[in-house]
Amino acid sequence: MPRQVREELTRRLRRNRRAFRAEDVQVVEPPLLRRAVGASALGNCMEWFDFGVYSYLAATIGKVFFPGASPAAQVISSFATFAAAFVVRPLGGLVFGPLGDRLGRQKVLATTMIMMAIGTFAIGLIPSYSTIGIAAPVLLLLARMVQGFSTGGEYGGATTFVAEYSPDRRRGFLSSWLDFGTFVGYALGSALVTVLNLALSDAQMLSWGWRLPFLIAGPLGVIGLYMRLKLEESPAFQQQLDEHEKHLAQESAGSEFRTIVKNHWRALLVCMGLVLLYNVTNYMVTGYLPTYQTETLNRSSGSADLLVLVGMVWIVLLITFIGRLSDRVGRRPVYAVAAAALIVLAVPSFLLIKADSSWQPVCGVLIISTLLACFAAPSAATLPALFPTAVRYAAMGIGFNIAVAAFGGTTPLVTEALVNLTGDRLMPAYYLMAAGVIGLVTVKFLPESAQVPLHGSQPMVGSRKEQRELVTTSQELYALYGRNAPRTHH
Repeated sequence: MPRQVREELTRRLRRNRRAFRAEDVQVVEPPLLRRAVGASALGNCMEWFDFGVYSYLAATIGKVFFPGASPAAQVISSFATFAAAFVVRPLGGLVFGPLGDRLGRQKVLATTMIMMAIGTFAIGLIPSYSTIGIAAPVLLLLARMVQGFSTGGEYGGATTFVAEYSPDRRRGFLSSWLDFGTFVGYALGSALVTVLNLALSDAQMLSWGWRLPFLIAGPLGVIGLYMRLKLEESPAFQQQLDEHEKHLAQESAGSEFRTIVKNHWRALLVCMGLVLLYNVTNYMVTGYLPTYQTETLNRSSGSADLLVLVGMVWIVLLITFIGRLSDRVGRRPVYAVAAAALIVLAVPSFLLIKADSSWQPVCGVLIISTLLACFAAPSAATLPALFPTAVRYAAMGIGFNIAVAAFGGTTPLVTEALVNLTGDRLMPAYYLMAAGVIGLVTVKFLPESAQVPLHGSQPMVGSRKEQRELVTTSQELYALYGRNAPRTHH
């Protein structure tokens, strides 16, 4: 048994002053666990299908909605609209987070799913600037803000839901399927745009082809909504209600926000540091790299799209293996090694991406994509473990969305502006290095959570056999350390 697991179990035994009984250990049935992971991953898949589409179509969207601007201004305007959705994400987190803690995770996740589908579908229906003038970019901005508001409650809720369903020993592996859905969605969206760019002329893409990927979001949203409506509440949330902690139902969102900031500010800062590390790298690859290649390196859209798609497929292949690795060696080593590697390898990777050859850009993208997979795989298991059950959804909504809004979603806009301002094509690499430094400092303050029960939740196992083993282990530990050891307070 890993040392941190033994220590955490011993602390709980001392607090309880007795060994675990069978009813103290929650068993999650495999069919229920599969439905929970699948429905949550589908929501992330849909969200990132839209991001993949928008990132790959940034130049085209700029021409459709900002036709009077210069090519560089069109791209920056398109990314500014992309970034605007992130401005309202913290607001979505502040609204949906407390609701998820009071009303339940499942209800809120069903609501965010349908809102995302409506926002994405609406983009495909907006007339162009040449048809309705200034109303076109205004409507685009409104649709993006609907997406951003709903997304503010989506990732924090989905990570909370999956983490609370997952057995402690496999939380890293099972939670990594959430971000597996993220990159599958992005890969599907980018692959669809790549096929359309190859199959249609520039005039056809500009006229109607760009709309098709957004219109597909409607049917995807209906499927995702159906799956989420069939889910049961997470065991941790049910346990909280069963223990009569219903005072949260009367607590306002404002008072819960103050409680989180006052009592959990350290965990919030750690959460924001890890989210910055993950999402700056994420949006650099998924949001900026396609446009960087076409607008800065003057490559064809087909080759640029294909190169990033290779990186996305590589992440999809790696991510669940790295999630399983984080269960075995711990979350902190995975983050620390990858953050240090980002500092060292960011510049060499972009030198490879800039190279005028067929294989060097592929190597550069694969290096950054591997590091991105290392940040993505443990995130859905690590971030919810920072907070107790009673405030987990709201705290995730606050910490995650503020960091994404301030640093992640603005990465394409800021990086493009810096490249245009300085003329330095390695500016994206320097930006990644800064994120790596912040991430490495953050890991120093990150508590290890691999195989440890979530704060405020019962130990979780995946079978009756594991339940019996844990009860037996707790009896042995209590006999060794629990009876006469001083009681600890946490």
